[in-house]
Amino acid sequence: MKKLVRHHCHVDSPSTWIKYRKSLCNDCRAVCCSLPVEVRIEDLVRMELIDPFEADEPAKQLAKRLKKAGLIDHFNFKHEIFTLARRANDDCIFLDATSRRCTIYSRRPATCR
Repeated sequence: MKKLVRHHCHVDSPSTWIKYRKSLCNDCRAVCCSLPVEVRIEDLVRMELIDPFEADEPAKQLAKRLKKAGLIDHFNFKHEIFTLARRANDDCIFLDATSRRCTIYSRRPATCR
């Protein structure tokens, strides 16, 4: 029987971080997906939450519409940074609750890369 080795990383302690390997996702419980995810307009386009034409609209107007749709929780006007909405348990709305995998992995924001 193969022994499973778990590595515990702490967000605030880079010395505990390990270099990404594809196999790491197999045992990952997506803890980082329960942190606030900040995105910019380019990310919203990549995530297909807005189209490239909408990206030219005033950010404040986009934020109002995205907040009403339940896609963002907050908008920082000064830096034009949107914070994605989260579920009641703090999980990202794009995290599959069963598999704990990102449902938009190929389109995920820069913060998640």
